[in-house]
Amino acid sequence: MIFSQKNNRLEIAITSALILGLTLFLCFPISAQNSIQCDPPNWYTHTQYRQLDLLVRGMDFSKILPIQVDGDVKLISFKPMANPQYGLMKIEIPENCPAQNVTFTFLIKDEAIHNKVYQRQLSFPILKRSSFEPAGLTPNDLIYMIYPDRFANGLSSNDSVPGLYQGVKRDGQKTRHGGDIQGIMDHLDYVQSIHSSAVWLNPVLENNEPRDSYHGYATTDSYQVDARLGSNDDYLKFSRACHSKNMKVVWDVIFNHWGNEHYLFQNIPDSSWFHFYPNFTKTNYRAETLMDPYGSDMDRDRMSNGWFDQHMPDLNQQNPDLAKYLIQNSLWWVLSGEIDAFRIDTYSYPDQQFMADLNKALRDEFPNFFLFGETWVQSAPVQAYFTEQFKNTPFNSYLNGVTDFQLYFALTKGLNENFGWEEGLRRIQMTLAQDFIYSQPSSNVTFLDNHDLSRFYSVINKDYKKWQAGLGMLMTLRGIPCVYYGTEYLFAGYTNPDDLVRQEFNGGWSGDSKNFFTQSNISAQEKDAFAFYQSLAQFRQQSKLGAMKLKQFVPEDNVYVYFRYDDKDMYMVIVNLGTERTIRLDRFNEMLNGKTKITNVLDGGSYSCKKPIEWKPENSFAIFKVH
Repeated sequence: MIFSQKNNRLEIAITSALILGLTLFLCFPISAQNSIQCDPPNWYTHTQYRQLDLLVRGMDFSKILPIQVDGDVKLISFKPMANPQYGLMKIEIPENCPAQNVTFTFLIKDEAIHNKVYQRQLSFPILKRSSFEPAGLTPNDLIYMIYPDRFANGLSSNDSVPGLYQGVKRDGQKTRHGGDIQGIMDHLDYVQSIHSSAVWLNPVLENNEPRDSYHGYATTDSYQVDARLGSNDDYLKFSRACHSKNMKVVWDVIFNHWGNEHYLFQNIPDSSWFHFYPNFTKTNYRAETLMDPYGSDMDRDRMSNGWFDQHMPDLNQQNPDLAKYLIQNSLWWVLSGEIDAFRIDTYSYPDQQFMADLNKALRDEFPNFFLFGETWVQSAPVQAYFTEQFKNTPFNSYLNGVTDFQLYFALTKGLNENFGWEEGLRRIQMTLAQDFIYSQPSSNVTFLDNHDLSRFYSVINKDYKKWQAGLGMLMTLRGIPCVYYGTEYLFAGYTNPDDLVRQEFNGGWSGDSKNFFTQSNISAQEKDAFAFYQSLAQFRQQSKLGAMKLKQFVPEDNVYVYFRYDDKDMYMVIVNLGTERTIRLDRFNEMLNGKTKITNVLDGGSYSCKKPIEWKPENSFAIFKVH
């Protein structure tokens, strides 16, 4: 393929001659209707990642003539894709390239009409990069997770959008309710008031699927926010609003699959971008097959290459063109959306070498960027395998942490079991004892529930004391805690269907009689739960507890005691789910030796370190400052 670059005189001369000789055959001027489009739609100045593959579309690329470039970028190569309606154009942006609009002019010979030549243009802006640099996440953070469609409806005008299948139907199951980005921005003061330091929205990219489009996990346009939630500009405004309130932004992203309405699946550039079987084949959802020394190749193939669901085609990240498409898309969103961290959905399902390459590219470009993967697996070794912390992985994954399902299982099972040799609170202590498998266990994201799980308050049978104990441990054990919206108000519900745990946040819709934002018409217990939550979150934020060391003692008599401490401060945490009303402290002299008193952080009560604590029967959880 012949191409030209304006800063190369020989190429300019060749192209000029060709254009001059073909001028008589040009049949119509360039217009918006016959312009070329590309992914990504633009790039930014001052990035390390400057050699791009532009996936262009808008014509038959098998018949193009020389490409003319008007701008400071270098055109390296061009090739039509297997589907000639797409082309792949490799370009390089100079290191100190200024902001500008680059124009690529394509000449196309139509042999069917006497070799007439048409021209098409692609406008490719290089925008000035903002001063934003991702802050990442630390163990001192507290993530608040919001389901965008169910939190608050800020704009009724985008409830239904022409060209998108589903509009609002608030009384239906698995339907859209109308929550949007504007609604979240309208209530960021509330999110900040409960001492959140990071906000995680479930996916906001376009999901133009005829069913279940509300959940966001079947992307149909990788470069556009779903219009029913807002626009790309709205997301940037949201991100900047969070940062102005000292809250970080977590982007939820899926690399394993797209929705089957994605325009790149409806009209596939290359069939090798997706995994296909003779008949529809689902994944077996068995992540342990990836590292099983006795596992079958068939099971490994089905795990990685089977489809997640019938409307979720599985991406083949081993295809180098698709791999680069996904990496560029990720970098583009961090730059254009000003994002601090990625939560990566279905992390164990994509090709793991690709995931390592992606993670490295992000962290090379943004040194403080934080990545954590969803690893819904059944054992600590399998979970740890995917992180950069695990020593036996055959490559560095560059993944900071994972969603800690092992601690989730321990908390939810342990709080529902009778105390035993390995049951109850001992299950939690024993799970944490396996942290030797990580080098940075505090980088794992901990939780009591999420959008895929039954609400914690329901799981513990609406036992308020167990809710307090679970929330207290989430806030004071190691890791980066993530709280699903509504937990602070005892939201309940089981995942049958999932829609029942993705309920509306009352007060987010006009006409709601109950309002959690203003605490209008809420129950006394909901107010008490909110006060408990807010006190815990405030304490965690002010004490910087997340960065402290952890020391735990084997639970006895259904009482679990552990300490968080550093060179300056020490806190003792007691979880009491038993009938013991006198807590002896001499067993903990390893930590309390030389100390004189402890003060209850939540109610202010003081006790001598030399005497037992008379435990209040209405409590299940307490934090003490050690003096």
